[in-house]
Amino acid sequence: MKSDVILGLQWGDEGKGKIVDYLAAKYDVVARFQGGPNAGHTLEFDNIKHVLHQVPSGVFRNNTKNVIGNGVVLDPVIFRKEIEALKNYNIEPFYNLYISKRAQLILPTHRLLDAAYEKSKGDSKIGSTLRGIGPTYQDKTARIGLRVGDIISEDFKKKYEILKSKHLNILEHHEIEYDLPSLEEDFFSALEYIKKFKLVDTDYLINQSLAARESVLAEGAQGSMLDIDFGSYPYVTSSNTTCAGVCTGLGLAPSKIGQVFGIFKAYCTRVGEGPFPTELKDEVGEKIRKEGNEFGATTGRPRRCGWIDLPALKYAIMINGVTQLSMMKVDVLDTFDEINACTHYKLKNGTITDTLPFDLCVEDISPVYKSFKGWNTDITKLNDYKSLPTELIEYTLFLEEELKVPINIISVGPNRTQTIFKNNHFQ
Repeated sequence: MKSDVILGLQWGDEGKGKIVDYLAAKYDVVARFQGGPNAGHTLEFDNIKHVLHQVPSGVFRNNTKNVIGNGVVLDPVIFRKEIEALKNYNIEPFYNLYISKRAQLILPTHRLLDAAYEKSKGDSKIGSTLRGIGPTYQDKTARIGLRVGDIISEDFKKKYEILKSKHLNILEHHEIEYDLPSLEEDFFSALEYIKKFKLVDTDYLINQSLAARESVLAEGAQGSMLDIDFGSYPYVTSSNTTCAGVCTGLGLAPSKIGQVFGIFKAYCTRVGEGPFPTELKDEVGEKIRKEGNEFGATTGRPRRCGWIDLPALKYAIMINGVTQLSMMKVDVLDTFDEINACTHYKLKNGTITDTLPFDLCVEDISPVYKSFKGWNTDITKLNDYKSLPTELIEYTLFLEEELKVPINIISVGPNRTQTIFKNNHFQ
């Protein structure tokens, strides 16, 4: 058996939560392989809207094992709040949620460092969610971080005090106000809560599940264009959001990767700072934001909106080895007379290219668009591919021809049921 992978192909917020929630019914195991509470996966079904941050999206399926892998950075306080919120839906995940002992812990001082670093950058800020993600990954690579498995060791408090002292020394050089004792009270209480869960070697768990012919779905957070290596650096997250992160974030060999489900919106959005070649700073961009309710699930910040960017999407498909595509939030474009797709970039020297420049931040890019007639039809109640408007089918076929990968799922609304399958394999 091989593990399938689902990940975002843009700058995050593509709608991964909905597709994972649907696909979870077909898998025995759903595993998060990177990121932390900066992620927000929104699921809507049975008149319920719920946002998950660290807990895998398979948690609403009673028969699914949910795994938080070693590549995740875990905030104990936010984790406890997530679990408590699930009780509103009569979900008690203590028996089917597994946490890697190798996952890094987000300390209260990590969040303080995040705020201090972002403040010190002034106009050069990257738009951090201020959840402590970056400083935690920094400590991981510096080999001084604390892991979930450390909380059950006798000398955890000593390890904690040593790392806290390092952080406080850094904070002395920054002007920010904080109440650390209050933050620590919540932190240590949450650590005791985490001990109720199954803290295991998830690398063995995942591989043993595959050996037992159990189906596994690896779930990514953020989007490929935020990858620390391949994204729009330095306006990126601190982990590998691409398919390669599955191997390091779950302990899987490359040969154990199966289908790669790539998720993208029918348009493009971005939260925070950083390059965005197709951004629309006009009434069209504002209309997309309004129709799509484009505000961050984690931060609430308004998302920047623009037309779909095919050079960036092709790049993400290439580096991830995507085998199937899901196009999300198509219904947001229901009322547009004209829809544009960026097919190429025009560079400052006049070059026309469909490849991604080394540095999107400094390259002067003008998008080259191909225009399509809008369908001007409410598609939210449609449930069959053949019933879609001709204009939308033509748009979909154009994208498939450009991307060289089939679009097998088309989302026509936020609810679990508002999903159209072009390929019956998914139903």
